[in-house]
Amino acid sequence: MAIRNAVRAMIVSDGKILLVKCRNTTSSVIDGICPGDPYYLLPGGGQNQYETLENAVRRECMEETGYAVSVGKMAVIHEEIYDDPSFRARYPDYAHKLHIVFQCTVQAGSGGEPLECDRDQIGIEWVPLDEVKNLPVFPRAIHRYLVDCDLTGGLSFLGSSRVD
Repeated sequence: MAIRNAVRAMIVSDGKILLVKCRNTTSSVIDGICPGDPYYLLPGGGQNQYETLENAVRRECMEETGYAVSVGKMAVIHEEIYDDPSFRARYPDYAHKLHIVFQCTVQAGSGGEPLECDRDQIGIEWVPLDEVKNLPVFPRAIHRYLVDCDLTGGLSFLGSSRVD
C-alpha cells in the first residue's frame, strides 16, 4: 500500500465556493451517507506519477468542473488513514491519503461543464459559503476548515484522522 497524494482546489468567488456534487452509489452507508444520498468534495483527485502538484490541480479541475484555474498558495494539508481492514483490502490505493488543498481562481472565459466526471460525480455547484456548514463535505476535517477558518489565510495542517 502506498500513500496517495490527493490534490484539491478551493475556489471561492463572489461569496460562493465551487464544490463537486456526488452520490453514494454503493449499497452501504459510507461515513454516514446512505446509498443514493448526495455528498460534496472540493474539486480534485489523485496526483499522477511525475506530475507536479500544480499540474495535477489544473488537470483535475478541468476534468471535474470544466474550469481552467490559476493555482495560488497552498492552503490546507490533511492526512486521512482508513483503519478498517476490509476497506484497506478493497481499496489499498485509497486507504492512506494526503489531501493537499490549494487556493485557486477560475480563469476568465473558461467552461463550467465537466469534461470527465468521476464515478460518483453528478455535477458541480457554486455554494454560498454560509451554506457549506449544512452540507456533507468530505473529508470531514476539510469540511470543518471550510466552515470555521478564514479561507484567505495561510497554510494550515489539519492533522491526521483515522477513519473506521
